[in-house]
Amino acid sequence: MNAPVVAPERKGPATAIHPGGPAPVPTSPLPMAQAINAGLRAAMGRDETVILMGEDIGRLGGVFRVTDGLQAEFGDDRVRDTPLAESGIVGTAIGMAFAGYRPVVEIQFDGFIFPAFDQITTQLAKLHYRSGGDVEVPVVIRVPYGGDIGAIEHHSESPEALFAHTAGLRVVSPSSSADAFTMIQQAIASPDPVLFLEPKARYWSRGELPATVDLTPNGVVAGLSHARTVRSGTDVTLAGYGPTVATLLKAAAAAAEDGVSAEVIDLRSISPLDVDAVAASVRRTGRLVVAHEAPTYFGPGAELAARVSEECFYALEAPVLRVGGFHTPYPANRHEHDYLPNLDRILDAVGRSLDH
Repeated sequence: MNAPVVAPERKGPATAIHPGGPAPVPTSPLPMAQAINAGLRAAMGRDETVILMGEDIGRLGGVFRVTDGLQAEFGDDRVRDTPLAESGIVGTAIGMAFAGYRPVVEIQFDGFIFPAFDQITTQLAKLHYRSGGDVEVPVVIRVPYGGDIGAIEHHSESPEALFAHTAGLRVVSPSSSADAFTMIQQAIASPDPVLFLEPKARYWSRGELPATVDLTPNGVVAGLSHARTVRSGTDVTLAGYGPTVATLLKAAAAAAEDGVSAEVIDLRSISPLDVDAVAASVRRTGRLVVAHEAPTYFGPGAELAARVSEECFYALEAPVLRVGGFHTPYPANRHEHDYLPNLDRILDAVGRSLDH
């Protein structure tokens, strides 16, 4: 049985964490899963109120081994295996946040988050507003999401639009090891609840980690809400987040062979959307293609398309195009490559945009 949790002395409401100094950073390239592990380790070493909870995250280290070794290092009172009860996990985390902790909970797979939907959307997202700003609930919910791993039913969902529609939540997704390492620490430091979507198909992609992480209040807000340009271009803007960024970069490289210069923007944040960054790019290129694994129907790309169409109407040379999942349940794994926004579908959209 897990040891009981004793709440730390409260010193006022939870606020963004200010580190005393930089934590040690691995110097060799790491897969994204290990980058998140390193980010969690740094946050836990910095602040004893950071508690990890989830199904099989302790001794096993999680299904994808993202929390491997953390229970041995920090003890089972800070890395706690939970029952198979997602609503109970999130509800417990909300109570722990009230008691002064910064809980980081893992939902084992994207398709299993729905038993916790009521706790997330009705309680977690609304408590700060409901209290007139007096109560902060710094809970991070880690969710491996997305497809392209040949998984069975309910293991390849992309439900981000459901949560992005809910005011009071930050919804973010890294696309690289560097962002995964940085953003998980910034999510934990944030006074806002954060849904941290981890693209499981990218868990094994390696990358260098940054030497420092900005955890000042302004750094946390910027780090969790600002898009970044990962490839410059002049003819068309390609925007996406999480697992689709790598595909967009491949599409940009393929388009360059035909003389098309594509700019690629990693949105990083789904809610709030950094419309300003995308709009600035579109004013230069005149065209926009948005891609995500979630269905295009009422998807995050629809909101971005609407906003860009409003703000860049006179700069657009073609309609904003979207490439994403279809308005069907996620298919059996042998059909998922026809469902996902693959290279051919994105290049087709680029071609249609340039034809206008």
